[in-house]
Amino acid sequence: MDTLLDLAREAAELAGRLLRDGRPEGLGVAATKSSPVDVVTEMDIAAEKLITEYLIDRRPLDGYLGEEGGTTAEGRSGVRWVIDPLDGTVNYLYGLPSWAVSIGIEVHGERVAGVVEAPMRGETYFALRGRGAFVTGGTYGDKDVRLRCRQAAPLAEALVATGFNYVADVRAHQAEVARELIPRLRDIRRGGSAAIDLCDVAAGRLDGYFERGLHPWDLAAGDIIAREAGALTGGRPGRPADGELTVAAPPGVFEPLQALLEELGAWHD
Repeated sequence: MDTLLDLAREAAELAGRLLRDGRPEGLGVAATKSSPVDVVTEMDIAAEKLITEYLIDRRPLDGYLGEEGGTTAEGRSGVRWVIDPLDGTVNYLYGLPSWAVSIGIEVHGERVAGVVEAPMRGETYFALRGRGAFVTGGTYGDKDVRLRCRQAAPLAEALVATGFNYVADVRAHQAEVARELIPRLRDIRRGGSAAIDLCDVAAGRLDGYFERGLHPWDLAAGDIIAREAGALTGGRPGRPADGELTVAAPPGVFEPLQALLEELGAWHD
């Protein structure tokens, strides 16, 4: 597991450096996905290519799932790498700093490790199942610092992040849910990167996070980092985090937040 995590950290660092230092002045949209405003840039594609080639060279029998579809393979080793080469593409396109490289590691279908590289913060978050979550760089300095989520606050005093879909009808319903939530929370934040939001729950910078419509690559790394920092993660009551709903928060905040999201229908369009 240590070897796998080291490889993920190396690949994420290389991709983060490419994205940070190699961003062209005239960066444009290379393709669209779910809607005309859900974009892919040439740098998303280049970063995924760098990560997958780096890992395949060292782990040719593993499976790979990349957001941009450049490399999808079942593998024969039982190990699968779940890669979001640029989480927060629209932020990156506009020159906003909240974007990250996310690499999750699964063994026989179980999520066991994850790395989130946030180059504009200078921070790297990582976790191994059962071994805790850590961050290094940025305001934390050069040593690995153990992450702990915040102690539970009353829901009315909770700062909670979310994200919105790029399909207009879905986004409209999500806005209605947010409208209902705002009076019941301290406030809502919308950063634009699910991976960073999950890491901010782990680091105690947020009291909670929820979002509908995430894909496996959006949460593969951030989910285990949040859980290893003491947060609870899940989807609808009794279900794991998935495309219908992802919720992450410390115990005591998670339960009422999840229940309220269920009541408000945050899991459907």
